[in-house]
Amino acid sequence: MESPNVHDFYNVAGLLSDDERQVQSMVRRFVDERVLPTIAKAFEDHRFPSELIPTIAEMGLLGCNIDGYDCPGLNNVCYGLICQELERGDSGLRSFVSVQGSLCMYPIHTYGSDEQKQRWLPSMHRGRAIGCFGLTEPDGGSDPGTMKTHAKRQGGDWVINGAKMWITNGTIADVAIVWAMTDEGVRGFIVEKGMTGYSARDILRKMSLRASVTSELFFDNCRVPEANRLPKAAGLGAPLSCLTQARYGIAWGAIGAAEACVDEALTFVKQRVLFGRPLSHTQTIQRRLADCVRRITTAQLLALQLGRMKDAGTMHHSHVSLAKWNNVRMGLDVARECRDILGAGGISVECCPIRHMLNLESVITYEGTETIHELIVGREITGVGAF
Repeated sequence: MESPNVHDFYNVAGLLSDDERQVQSMVRRFVDERVLPTIAKAFEDHRFPSELIPTIAEMGLLGCNIDGYDCPGLNNVCYGLICQELERGDSGLRSFVSVQGSLCMYPIHTYGSDEQKQRWLPSMHRGRAIGCFGLTEPDGGSDPGTMKTHAKRQGGDWVINGAKMWITNGTIADVAIVWAMTDEGVRGFIVEKGMTGYSARDILRKMSLRASVTSELFFDNCRVPEANRLPKAAGLGAPLSCLTQARYGIAWGAIGAAEACVDEALTFVKQRVLFGRPLSHTQTIQRRLADCVRRITTAQLLALQLGRMKDAGTMHHSHVSLAKWNNVRMGLDVARECRDILGAGGISVECCPIRHMLNLESVITYEGTETIHELIVGREITGVGAF
């Protein structure tokens, strides 16, 4: 009997279909050949590698689990594996694909009109139109129900005033899915680049997600036609359903970041000689790496079962919260452990654990903080909301 694969200790690949393995292999090659050689420099330069967008689109990764409108309609396990491999490269790259598909294309597909779907989904799938998602505001992230951005009817239009913050893709987006308070409650709008009163600017001087575009959005009497309102989106449940889609991909993505860190740490300890023997020969290092593999394996099985439930239509949003909470915490802890194993060199951007560690400090916060997900699970256990 062969020894387990360090990268897949419980042979999760053996639980995948041929199509799922093929999709994972395709994206893995792309990350190895196109992302890993350049992503550290992009992170250091605080630059999103936009030159990769055409290839990502050609591979069919944007909105890949949406049916129709030229999208491939892959199952959700395939989408999760895509997120896992992309984040093995960098959280910024997975964030781009996640925002495009889960936070922009999904609400148009779910809550949009036929005209809106026909206009936007094919072009977004092909990467010809980039989207962003405007929910978080400067004065509140975890409590979106208190949003101050508001929209009021004026004739056949809506006039939006307010601001959104920490918005991935904001300044490169051709379209923003914006959530605003109206006299009838929260509603969603498709705000297009160039509309009067709409502007965006980059948030700079970040120590995390440096290979990602993060922006502020501003609405100063921004006039949006009624045709750009998402007709089926009513109430806060609509944007929260979008977050569930994005959190699902994050639960898979963090596994890829952790795998990249362990891979680099393992290579290092086999080569690094201290006190007359390689570090890999010491009990301390073996115990630490074994614990990393234990954490990753648990996260892999959790994500796969989550994906199977999603494809079967039995997934509850609290299932996603548990996976996002567990797996991102796992990824962050593993990245920190591997950074430490690498010693002083581990603080260099030439080593991936410090980059993944810094990125995951954001990932553990966005799309619901760790505390929020604990409380979501706690509410399901006790039947009482304690937010």
